Amino acid sequence: MALKAAFIFIAPQTDPARDRQWVKTPAVELLTLAVPDYAAIAAVVEELITREGIQAIELCGGFGHRGTARVVQAAAGRAAVGVVRFDGHPGLGHKSGDEMF
Repeated sequence: MALKAAFIFIAPQTDPARDRQWVKTPAVELLTLAVPDYAAIAAVVEELITREGIQAIELCGGFGHRGTARVVQAAAGRAAVGVVRFDGHPGLGHKSGDEMF
């Protein structure tokens, strides 16, 4: 059985229901999706775990410490959470999501 994982990136003016794409291989099924801000993340994580069967969530470097903590809290141990890190994300004007959201 393939690992079901999600990569979540943060980008203003996105819609997680629309801005998503699957890549499926024999070993991994990866859903990449965008969220517009931290406020959207709890509902997205819940949907990923309960409806999509996601077992691992990786966050883009735009999520700061507070954003990551919100994802960990929403996952509540039901999915592993990992993070890519940037001191300042180039897609967010070289800021952390913690500064913006």
